[in-house]
Amino acid sequence: MEKHSKRYRSAVKVADLTKEYPLQEAVDILAKFPKAKFDETVELSFRLGVDATAGEQMVRGTTPLPNGSGKKVRVLVFTDNPKVALDAGADFAGLQEMMQKVNEGWLDFDVAIATTEAMKQVRTLARILGPKGLMPNPKSGTVTDDIPAGIKAVKAGRVEFKMDKAANIGVGIGKRSFTTAQIIENAQAVLDAIGKAKPASFKGGNYIKTVAISASMSPGVRVASVEFSKY
Repeated sequence: MEKHSKRYRSAVKVADLTKEYPLQEAVDILAKFPKAKFDETVELSFRLGVDATAGEQMVRGTTPLPNGSGKKVRVLVFTDNPKVALDAGADFAGLQEMMQKVNEGWLDFDVAIATTEAMKQVRTLARILGPKGLMPNPKSGTVTDDIPAGIKAVKAGRVEFKMDKAANIGVGIGKRSFTTAQIIENAQAVLDAIGKAKPASFKGGNYIKTVAISASMSPGVRVASVEFSKY
């Protein structure tokens, strides 16, 4: 028989984890679970019905969170004009010296942004930044010539989502310290964004198969399909 943690057994007393719940109720249940000693991240987990082996059915994108992510985002900007980036709130900025640091193994940042011009050189860092999900990308708004706007968007809590090889997506939507209303608003924004990212080539069947909400140290609560069946 599978052994469950004390935390899991406590959570089971709050709700039946085999059932599905409307989003509001799922968030209320999550709030009643035992809390960890740190401010846990709240995450939405999706299982999609797309063909994960088909390149044209890749699901990825970004969305702003109405209430932010609750996470301090360290931003590196690759640019020939570091003063503009630093004045706009970047944590690190520059081009050659920053590229050299990354080449030497430095990765103490959460998001990298590059200007279109700088990107010509930054491409050489793809083998380092790509596997870490840190490579600037026009689709995610991190290759831009409006550096202040780019920094503001990621600092305010814009999240990126990308499907894995098993057609799953996990997106952080806030912290346990957020109010129920804030988590619901953020969750709805992510549901809408992933819903709108449905590949044009996907036909038939359920695009979003299941959605669950959890915190870093909690089990997942399944969200009722009525919340996402329209996608």
